[in-house]
Amino acid sequence: MENNLLLCILVLIPAFASSDFLLTHVRNIKKRNADNDLIVNGIEIYSMKIDSKVTSRFAHNVITSRAVNRGNVSKEVFFDVELPKTAFITNFSMTIDGVTYPGTIKEKEAAKKQYEKAVSRGQTAGLVKASGRKTEKFTVSVNIKAASKVTFELTYEELLKRQFGKYEMFIKVKPKQLVKDFEIEVDIFEPQGITELEAEGTFITNELQNTIKKTFSGKKGHISFKPTLDQQRTCANCSQSVLDGDFTVKYDVKRTTPDNLQIVNGYFVHFFAPTNLPKLSKNIIFVLDTSGSMYGREIEQTKEALLKILDDIKEDDFFNFILFDSEISTWKETLIKATPENLDEARKFVQRISVQGMTNLHGGLMRGIDILNAAHEENLVPRRSASIIIMLTDGHPNVGVSNTQEIEKAVKKAIDGKYTLYNLGFGSGVDYGFLERMALENKGLARRIYPDSDAALQLQADNALSYTTQQGAEQTAQAFQEQQYIFGEYIERLWAYLTIEQLLEKRITATGEEKENLTAQALALSLKYKFVTSLTSMVVTKPEENDNEEGIADKPTEGAGMFTGPLVASPLYHTHAPQPTWYTSVDGDPHFIISVPQKKDAICFNINENPGMILNLINDPVTGITVNGELIGDKRANSDAKIQNSYFGKLGIANKHLDFKLTVTPETITIQNGDEKTAFTWLDSVTLKQAGLTLIINRKKNLVLSMGSGVSFVVVLHQVWKKHPLHQDFLGLYTLKSDKLSEQTHGLLGQFFQPIDFTILEIHPGSDPKKPDATMIVKNNELIVTRGWQKDYRRDPKHGVDIPCWFVHDNGAGLIDGVHTDYIVSSLF
Repeated sequence: MENNLLLCILVLIPAFASSDFLLTHVRNIKKRNADNDLIVNGIEIYSMKIDSKVTSRFAHNVITSRAVNRGNVSKEVFFDVELPKTAFITNFSMTIDGVTYPGTIKEKEAAKKQYEKAVSRGQTAGLVKASGRKTEKFTVSVNIKAASKVTFELTYEELLKRQFGKYEMFIKVKPKQLVKDFEIEVDIFEPQGITELEAEGTFITNELQNTIKKTFSGKKGHISFKPTLDQQRTCANCSQSVLDGDFTVKYDVKRTTPDNLQIVNGYFVHFFAPTNLPKLSKNIIFVLDTSGSMYGREIEQTKEALLKILDDIKEDDFFNFILFDSEISTWKETLIKATPENLDEARKFVQRISVQGMTNLHGGLMRGIDILNAAHEENLVPRRSASIIIMLTDGHPNVGVSNTQEIEKAVKKAIDGKYTLYNLGFGSGVDYGFLERMALENKGLARRIYPDSDAALQLQADNALSYTTQQGAEQTAQAFQEQQYIFGEYIERLWAYLTIEQLLEKRITATGEEKENLTAQALALSLKYKFVTSLTSMVVTKPEENDNEEGIADKPTEGAGMFTGPLVASPLYHTHAPQPTWYTSVDGDPHFIISVPQKKDAICFNINENPGMILNLINDPVTGITVNGELIGDKRANSDAKIQNSYFGKLGIANKHLDFKLTVTPETITIQNGDEKTAFTWLDSVTLKQAGLTLIINRKKNLVLSMGSGVSFVVVLHQVWKKHPLHQDFLGLYTLKSDKLSEQTHGLLGQFFQPIDFTILEIHPGSDPKKPDATMIVKNNELIVTRGWQKDYRRDPKHGVDIPCWFVHDNGAGLIDGVHTDYIVSSLF
């Protein structure tokens, strides 16, 4: 497990900033003072320090940042840190002009109630966390007056893991501006003795290399990194900082025995790092999701992961591939040996993998288990070997056995303790809880793979065995003489840390009374030792003029949606949930969603037009592909509504070069090839393939149409209660793949297949306190937009997933080319 720390102090307005933390515009802030490179938007960050004390692999880290408002008006200052997922926050405080405002750790529900109480009183409130691949983000802001100073201090603790024979700590440095006093200082104390110590940075230049100071002798090690202002510059006269990347500390300890027992004040921890173990050959089944939803970054990450894993496979190992979409297929009929020739063939096979269809996850896993069973029964693999199943998926099972509880039971019964299951889940939409439970029940683990990550499976080789036992055997206690290296009751805190981790892990698969007991124990320890865990939150009370301002620092739970809380007129930076795979869509009433990948954000707008009108959605004169949609309304007009609801009741998709037309309504699906017509209903489950086309109808859910190698659409069926007095069934359209459409593509959706950029300025309270307004600069137009959410119904037509976006009013005026009536056409084809 890698341990990452991203340290970043930003000076921002209340903005929905992108994940690379770009500086944004703020009202009443003058441009950068060219005569002083240390001041950005009126704020000088004059000190930033990371102080880490590591004792027996347990790290106590304190991050301190100091800033001053050099402007003549009040400014907003942000403290933004990314912490390792395995770390627990233990303390946070802000000091403003000599007055300290601490954070307090409370049970999650109690913290949430306090937060909501603040919102109901009209006070500023917000959630200050987000989830990343290996890290969690802690963000807090404060408004400080002219000439005022603020000091942020965050403390967190973590147990370092051993990676490739060394303990590693990654500090991702990204201050985004020059800092007068920047320093990283690491003190290490290891009772066993330190054998080696390294420090390096991806951003380290030849000039910066000499600024890394490291020493170690016996049980102590020390590292410091303190670049001068000139050394921080990207060039001699530049005002940009070169500090942007990973700073890595690695070390190892003496190992006269494979284990180490440490006892302090009645608590002991036993570390066990086995060496010189006999190497067993491995039998590896790769179970790969190749359904249509894996298109794009997910399948590319899968291929990257597989190619990297294939490089690590030894010649004594055996392996095979299982692919699952709507159907199940295998590369070879049985496990084969990892000879150089077979590995070369496997790499070519991986490169050719393509995606289509639905997600028969259960079928894929069961086929993999069957192949392993057969290999053992027929003695095709060594008797002394380890059998492993590695599944890579991004979706929810939706064909074959689709109930996740039934799949868990079936897989556990089939594996029967014989094999280990590892699950890699891609993207934010995956049911991570399901994958994690299934892996833990079968001696494995699960990992979430994010779009910006590499997907290589990381196996941990270092085991820390902890006890929940108190031991008073003074004769076995080790004498820690170097007290300056020890923070508080370190062994006791390490014991609590490991115990909480174990209780939370057991809690994942527990049910009923057992789960309640595990929760109660983990919560009690979290509160006693002041750890922010998945059961607790840190409530931060901050000054804002004459009122209090409150925020919550949460530790996210994998697989759970992020608690966002109501948005109010606030200088707080509110992070939002990760976006799904990028696409454009129209669904609902009708709501258009335009993904903007480079912003990791989205723009949305509605089109309000009368039932019966036909709108051009996509038109590409080069490929001959067009998509039009006909609007329907409610069964009867709603006299209370100013604007009547309208939806797409009919979609027409055509490719004139293939002489192909597809007409979709909530009742029927009609395919026309030349003069031949074929009709289906939504009660059918169909897969049709012909030259250049693939059509998959998933009964009563959706259909997927792929044309060639670069165009793919999903049509979602929305069914309502037949006796509903107002609403009727309707359709949604999602473009999953459009890279082969030409630059001449246009239409209400098609015009956004080419990159679009925008800038958000001057965020301010809107008419709805939960939805702030802002100014958007797009296509050389200045628009008033509103932060809100629209629904993505691709995977869940009933409930959908909220997608945060900037809403453009007045039928997309200023965003779309021309006006919306320009897109009205006379017929469906």
